[in-house]
Amino acid sequence: MIDPVGRWRHVGDKPDYAGLLTFGSLPYTEDPAELAGMDVAIVGAPADDLVSDRPGTRYGPRAIRAASCPPGTHLEGRVDALRSLRAVDFGDAPVIPADPEATQTAIEETAGQVADAGAVAVVLGGDHSITEPALRAVARRRGPLGLLHFDAHTDTGTEVFGVGRSHGTPMYRLVEQGHVDPARYVQIGLRGYWPDEEVFAWQRERGVTSFFMHDVRDLGIREVLARALERIGAGPAYLTVDVDVLDPAFAPGTGTPEPGGMASGDLLWACREAAAKLELAGADVVEVLPSALGSADVTALVAERLVREILTGIALRRD
Repeated sequence: MIDPVGRWRHVGDKPDYAGLLTFGSLPYTEDPAELAGMDVAIVGAPADDLVSDRPGTRYGPRAIRAASCPPGTHLEGRVDALRSLRAVDFGDAPVIPADPEATQTAIEETAGQVADAGAVAVVLGGDHSITEPALRAVARRRGPLGLLHFDAHTDTGTEVFGVGRSHGTPMYRLVEQGHVDPARYVQIGLRGYWPDEEVFAWQRERGVTSFFMHDVRDLGIREVLARALERIGAGPAYLTVDVDVLDPAFAPGTGTPEPGGMASGDLLWACREAAAKLELAGADVVEVLPSALGSADVTALVAERLVREILTGIALRRD
């Protein structure tokens, strides 16, 4: 059991390679009753049945946890999010390999348990298709959400290779289902050679805002994020980060790498700032395709720090 008095938090410091593998050495539970009073719950979504290119992101949640470091004060934010927030590692959704529908149902139910407890689910992917059930779980309880989406790709395709549900279609599906308010939906970091113009025409018709990498380079990430946050405005919002928004120099381990992306320092700052400014109802970091390097895995390491920045932003907002 987690001691409600406070002893549930980090009983004795230990190195990150010792003890049960949880995010940031957080206490672990799979009991929804122990989510009561929590601010945040880490949820793993180890699924990659819906990728169109390189598989392997099902190992992402474990790699992100393995790359995490013990609690500590953020040197810029001046807050230790893992001690300031009541947070728990809620384990992984009970996914079923080769059954994407059952897997998405499991992810939605697990994220829904967190939402029912009044906590923010921060989901570790998995490919980007996991955003659909994770966000839907929140929207069914909070209503249509604003969406801040860092990615090299729009993921608003109607289909990929003739299939309507994939990691290239979740945002289209969420908008069409009414779970994302397109007028409060902003994409940052787009580049490369997909999707086609018809997808952007659909986005323009619905009022989706897109910032391409040339906008980030020309305007700077601070100006781009300021415009994005103004567009999203007040009300519950969701933050989704595909690590392929980063240049492959910073995140080589991902399924669809695209040169010319963001630097990790800019993205880390942007995630913290966004989490501090938005009324964050949920978040995820996806598309980590880990190597066998453990804590030396560059992509898993930056993904872990992205989660830590999101948590720091949540803590700053609550403080």
